[in-house]
Amino acid sequence: MATYLYETLARRPDGSPIRRFEYVQSMKDTPLALDPESGLSVRRVPLGGYGLITGARGYSGAIAQSSPAHPAGGGDCCGTC
Repeated sequence: MATYLYETLARRPDGSPIRRFEYVQSMKDTPLALDPESGLSVRRVPLGGYGLITGARGYSGAIAQSSPAHPAGGGDCCGTC
């Protein structure tokens, strides 16, 4: 399950500001179209996140070539990172 941030697209009928709220749902679920509290239209707010990096060993080697923390440089990581 993931937590998504949503916001209403228009002001509420009583004139209060746009509402932002978090909603827990599966990644497979379709995004909400309406605010469960007010019934107004909503949009999912895009947020930064974490990516999945695979093949970390080869990636570390690329860092070792250009990183000042690896003074020897070279193609293979020294194993200290």
